[in-house]
Amino acid sequence: MTIAVTGATGAVGGRVARALAADMRNDLRLVVRDPARAPDFDTDVRACEYADHAAAVAALAGAEVLFMVSAAEAVDRRDQHRTFIGAAVEAGVRHVVYTSFDGAAPDATFTLGRDHADAEAAIRGSRMAFTFLRDNFYLDVLPYFADADGVIRGPAGDGRFAPVARADVADAAVAVLRDPGPHAGVAYTLTGPESLTMAEVAARAGAVLGRDLRFEDETEEAAYAWRREQYGAADWQLDAWVSTYTAIRDGSLAAVSDGVALLTGHPARSLEETLGG
Repeated sequence: MTIAVTGATGAVGGRVARALAADMRNDLRLVVRDPARAPDFDTDVRACEYADHAAAVAALAGAEVLFMVSAAEAVDRRDQHRTFIGAAVEAGVRHVVYTSFDGAAPDATFTLGRDHADAEAAIRGSRMAFTFLRDNFYLDVLPYFADADGVIRGPAGDGRFAPVARADVADAAVAVLRDPGPHAGVAYTLTGPESLTMAEVAARAGAVLGRDLRFEDETEEAAYAWRREQYGAADWQLDAWVSTYTAIRDGSLAAVSDGVALLTGHPARSLEETLGG
């Protein structure tokens, strides 16, 4: 079986690629934007952009299973996803494993969760088998939300969410990719082992990292105004940034799942295990 892996230069796709490269039971193909940055696993490396249909068809031809890491945030991300999914169908891919988002839906509070719902719909409408890995926010990325003064600010209030380690997402993906058949048509929600507030995340992450981190709640109006002034970002990007916090505030990401343990056989990593490792 030939498995095509996208995102091999990133944290999730890179860990997936390393695990599959060490496991000689399947052929591995890395699909990357820049082959010069691809990990050196002595594997087949193909170059393409998600938005380049012809290049994607050529890159995926002959692959039976595809690990599709969602595209980077962009105003045209839905079009990129749909172009790449269409290319996978044309190339003959039989099963796609897609990194989606916890609670992906057309009306998700987190606006980028709507992009994931659109990608899921496109995959469901194709002739490919599929498995969706619906990840909560990434636990090991949260400290980077802090500014230079160690402040994480946003309209999250006392809402709770269940962030997951990127390593656990990768481990879950590897388990599915090694034997995709039993997981066809299934969507797995992947979370950490507990539901946390942003204040708890800041305090505990700061203790692990030896930094003074703290959370400051904001109104939505203040959140938009500060980010617009600091970054001059487009409205869609501002909506994504602010809705990261409002999705925590409304509790839509608070439920803890057993998806990581179910797929990997090990418990989901805690905040301390993730940041201290």
